[in-house]
Formats: sequence, C-alpha cells, structure tokens
Amino acid sequence: METADRSGTGPLAGYYRKYGSLELLLRYARGRVRLFWGRQLFMGLAFAVLGLVVPPLYAVAAFAASLAGDAVDCLVLRRADALIRGGMSEGRLRLLTSLTAFLHGLSLCAAASAPFWVEMPSLMAHTHNEPLFTIGLLAGAAINAGLVLPYHPQAVITKLLTYAALPVGFLAVEIIETPVLAPMYNLHLTGLAVLYASYGWFLAFVMRNFARTRSNVLAQALQQQELEGAYARLSEQQMEAKRLALVAENASDSVMLMDREGRITWVNDSFTRLTGYTSDEALGRMPGDLLNSGQTDPATIRQLQDCIRYARQVRVEICNRRKDGQHIWIETSQVPMLDSNGKLETLIAVERDISAAKEHAKQLEEARIAAEEGARAKADFLATMSHEIRTPMNGVIGMAQLLRDSGLNEEQELYAGAILSSADTLLALINDVLDFSKMDAGEVTLSQASFDPRACFTETVQLLQAEAKAKGLELMLSIADNVPGELHGDDRRIRQILMNLAGNAIKFTDKGQVKIALDAESAAAGHDLVFSVTDTGIGIAEDKLDAVFDRFSQADAAISRRFGGTGLGLAISRRLAEAMGGGITVVSEMGQGSCFTVRLRLQLPKVKPDDCAGAAAATDPPLGSTPAMGGLRVLVAEDNAVNRVLLEKFLQSAPVELAFAENGLEAVAQFETFAPDIILMDMSMPEMDGLEATRVIRGLAGPQPAIVALTANAFDSDREACLAAGMDDFMSKPVNRGKLLDLLGSLAPQAQSRRAG
Repeated sequence: METADRSGTGPLAGYYRKYGSLELLLRYARGRVRLFWGRQLFMGLAFAVLGLVVPPLYAVAAFAASLAGDAVDCLVLRRADALIRGGMSEGRLRLLTSLTAFLHGLSLCAAASAPFWVEMPSLMAHTHNEPLFTIGLLAGAAINAGLVLPYHPQAVITKLLTYAALPVGFLAVEIIETPVLAPMYNLHLTGLAVLYASYGWFLAFVMRNFARTRSNVLAQALQQQELEGAYARLSEQQMEAKRLALVAENASDSVMLMDREGRITWVNDSFTRLTGYTSDEALGRMPGDLLNSGQTDPATIRQLQDCIRYARQVRVEICNRRKDGQHIWIETSQVPMLDSNGKLETLIAVERDISAAKEHAKQLEEARIAAEEGARAKADFLATMSHEIRTPMNGVIGMAQLLRDSGLNEEQELYAGAILSSADTLLALINDVLDFSKMDAGEVTLSQASFDPRACFTETVQLLQAEAKAKGLELMLSIADNVPGELHGDDRRIRQILMNLAGNAIKFTDKGQVKIALDAESAAAGHDLVFSVTDTGIGIAEDKLDAVFDRFSQADAAISRRFGGTGLGLAISRRLAEAMGGGITVVSEMGQGSCFTVRLRLQLPKVKPDDCAGAAAATDPPLGSTPAMGGLRVLVAEDNAVNRVLLEKFLQSAPVELAFAENGLEAVAQFETFAPDIILMDMSMPEMDGLEATRVIRGLAGPQPAIVALTANAFDSDREACLAAGMDDFMSKPVNRGKLLDLLGSLAPQAQSRRAG
C-alpha cells in the first residue's frame, strides 16, 4: 500500500499523501520546525526557574546547550523537502535526521544535568541523590517526543533511549560513590523501571491510537473512493444510456423493445417508416399479430418464439406485411436482456429492410441460371458442330488421301494436295476452337504418363522439318545434357505447345532460322522443363507483346491478312502451360525476330517393378503390320454412307473380314450373327446410339469383342462416356488410315487369343 500512486486526485490518493511513509517523515520535520520557538520558550522558562536556585551562569549554559542541539536538528529538518527533491532517498534522510535527533537528545541531557554541575556544598548536600529536576525535564521532553513516534520512529526512539540512559547513569554513579546508600538507590532504580514501563504503555497507546486513526481514515478513503467510482460508473451508464437512446431513436434501422411476454413496449421512428404503424398503434401488440405476412418459413417463426421462451439471441430473415399490405423482407436481430436472476427482462429487436438485397439476389440467381444455360447451350452447340463438321471432314480427308494415292498426274496430285492441306487447316481450326472452349469452362484435362522428353521434341521437330524446308529455313533443335531420359507429364499437350510455337515461328519467318533449345532445371520432387523457340522473323512490337496471348488476337491486322491464322494457338499454349504449373514469356524486337520461353513443372517417373518387362515387346510384330491382323473379323457400325465406303477402302488391303451396320440395333444383331473380333462403333446413330449398343453387347453372353469408339465427338467427356459404357479405346474423326491400322494391329493379338480360347 505504501507504493500506491500519490499523484492522483481521489480520496485514496489523498490518504497516501497524508499517511505515506515519506509523507509522515516530512510531517514530522515540518512539525518540529514549526514548534521550534514554542519549545525554546518552554525551555527558557524552565532554565529561568533553575537560575533562581543555581548560579545563573549554569542555567544560561544549560539553556544554550539545549538550544544548540535543537537548532542543529531543526536546520536539517527544515531542508528535508529540498533534500528529497534533490534526489536523496528516504532511507538516507531518515538516517540523517536520526543522527541530528541523537545530537538534540545529548544536548538536552547535558542541559538537564545542570544541577549536578553546581559546586555549592549547601545545594549538593540536598541534591546529590535527588535528580528530580533532570528526570522531570526529560520526562516532559519524552512525552513530547512520544506523541510523534508514529511519524519518525527511528529519531524518536533514539531520543528516548538517550533520555532514559541519563537518570540510570546518574544513579549508577551515586551507587558507586556512596555504596552505603545503595539500598535507597535501588529503590530509585525500581521507581525508574516503573516510570519507564508506564511510559512504554503510553507509547503503545499512542501507536495504537495512531494506527486506529490511520485505519479509519483509510477505510473512509476506500469507501469514498468506491462511492466515487460507483457514482462515476452510474454517471457513465446514464450517459451511455442517453447515447444509446439517441442512437436508437435516430437509427435508420427499426428498433423494437419487447417485454418478457413478447409485447411491444417501445419503437423508434424508423419502425414507423418501415412498417407504417405509429408508436401508439404498436405498443402492447405482439409483433406477429401486427406484421406477420404468412409467408415466413414456420421454422423461422419457431426460432423467434424460442428467442423469447429460452432467452436466446437470434438473427433471421422474415417476410413482414406493412400496414398498407405491401410485403417486405427484413433481417431481424433479437437480443435478450436478462435481470439479476437470469430471467428475460427486455428483448431488443433491430430490423433492417433487405427487400432490395433479396431482389438483387433473385436477379443474380436468375443470371447464374441463365449463364449456366448459356454455357450448356454453348457446349451442346460445340459438340453438335464438332460432330456435324467432323463427319463430312472425315469423308473429305479420307477420300482425298485415297485420291492422292490412286496414281494421279502431277496437276491432279497438286489439286489433291491442296484439298488435304485445306482440310487439315480446317481441322486444326476446329480443334483449336474446341480446346479453347474447354479451357474457358475450366475443363483442361492432363493425361499424366511417363515419356522421353528427348524423343518427344525430336519427333515433333521432324514433323515440322518439311514445312521449314519448303520456306528455305533452317530448323534446329539443341538438347542440353542435363535433360533427363524420362519425365512424368502430358507429352501430348507438350507437343501441342511446341507445335504451336514452332509452327508460328516458321510461319512468321521468311528467311534465316528457327532454333529450339531444350533444357531442364532441378526442382522440388521433379524437374522444370524449359524450352525456347527463337526465330529471325518479323518480330512483335513492344506494346503488342501481351496482346499476342489473347484469344482471336494477333499483333497486327495486316499480319492476319498476310499470314492467316485464328490467333488461338498462343492463347491455348499459355493456358496449357499454366495448367502444368508453368508459363510462357516472350521477348521480341520488330524486324529482329522473337523468342518464346516455356517453363513447365513436371514430376520424375515412379519406378515400377515391371518396367524391365518391355524387353519382351521387341519380339511383338510392329503395329499395323498386315500379318498381325490376319483373319480378323471387323464390324463397322456407321450410319454415314461416305464414311462406310472410306473405311472399306482403308481396310481393303488388310487381311480382315469386314461387315457393316447402319445403326446400333444392326450392330447388336451383327454381334450375334457375325461374331466380330473388333467393332468400330460410331457414337451417334439412329435407332440406337453407339453407347447403348455397347452396353447391350457387353450384357450378352459369348466371347466379347474389342470395341473402339470411332466418332466425330472429340470432347474428353465423350471419351469418358465411351469408356464408361464398356468400350476399349477411342478414336476421333477424321480417321487417319495409318493410325487406324496401328490400332487394329495392337488389338489383333487380344482378339486372336480370345478366339483361340
């Protein structure tokens, strides 16, 4: 408690300013200084009376000794405040003032012993053993000192010990000098002991009285402090209540107060603006009777009832009815206020009109549904257009291939080549549009598999060599030594990115070279595959660098007219690179060429125990080889007559037995009569589609053929649907003769072993 803050203004701070340890010391000092002249007057009178009995010179000397000691003590005490402000600690000040008190005590003892200095035989004969003057003077000084014992115990006790020692010392000297009178002096010593004991009781009384007074003052200070704190809290609560009342009165939200039965006891002006009911019309009414529209969910009504029944806080949305009959949606937050017994006393309801937000949410939901419908319509349109375009494209490309291989003259071969080139361009456009549509819908799928990056890049560059050679360009590939022999990723998508970038480089370069550099960097749990495509072509303006990755965008409209293209290749490549955890950057300068850099995050392949079994595959016949397909029964389920003719021509030279079905029902019937080893199944056919026909065939008894989807539907979802229906493989149209023969060759051993078994 002594370390409490004394700088405050409260009652407790006032108590510590009066009864703190340092404050008591300073009060002692100020009291001693203030009563200095009163003490000197008393001492002067005492020694004046003594001067009537002893020679005046002795009395003056004694008074001077007393005055000197008291003056030294008071001079130090007078500077106590200044010493404390100057940095002296309380402990050092107490020690210093205790020393000056000791000096004062010694000087008073010397003055009180003046009768013993007198050399008057007639006086000494009567006073040598009667130190009453000395004892009386010291007793008065002791009583005066004892009254201030609580203020400076060290100084007062020092004085009292000094005063007590003098009479005892005088009696001890008398006993030594006159041993014959020792019994009488022993009686004096006993008297002194009684006097000292009585004085000790007096000091104890002073201390008890001071402690009681101090305790009472502290209790009063604490009580006053508590009262002032309670008053301050009450004032703050009243002020807070006023502020809250002003806030509630002027709030834009409707505010209601309800009693424990749920009846309205108070509303603000916003309630009237929101509901149309005045305060007088609402008071004493149940909110449900006044505002219920009948359109609020019953479960929500039960929540509001439970809020009153169980004193629970609730926040719900309800549909109310205004006084004019209009329905409005409001958000109500109801908070119970409890009494001291934990029972509901008042229920506060704050309500806000959310009709506009509800309408906006409804519009957003309708817009979302419309957007989803639009997305579905777009997907259906693309799927339909893909199928409808790919079906005739299959006939165009296939027949053009057959025409080219039919022994044409030079001019006819040129025409056939132009047809194939145009068809390939149109097919590439269809593939790009479908790819970008799927990416826009977030349907980019990556087929993860282990592959050789060196072979992937080498084979892709070989496909572009003819195009580069036709333009007189040098197409170079450099592969760094640190490129691993095998990585795990989607090599088909990597080839697609490389084909787009390298194809663009060749297209926009008239002379010089196109250089492809492949490198790899170690990364956490894998490798970053980094490759760049650098050309010496027309370049890209600096302000167009970002735009080249936008869909249907090229660096300049003149470029589109001169070189052609849809502007989708780079947009697709960037999306694919980002899907593989990487990206594409470009550096270019007009007239100096461009450099596209691709970074892809790939994983290291997982080592499998059967990886070494590939050695046996070396003895297998090459895919598409004619002997491997000897004796195969192949059923073609295709509703398009041109495509049936095309497939017949493709397989005319292969040693297979062919049969045809124009719809799914015929395919099921041919399965039972023809017993095919392989079925090439179109997805979209009349009567019964390819998926349903596959399910029926898989449900029939007998040896099951290998079923391959041969369809113009090219979405990944179509592939998944085919495999889920029970098909073994998937080939999209237009069909390439070489790939078709390879596929049949790969399925032939399985079909032959099933037939033999």
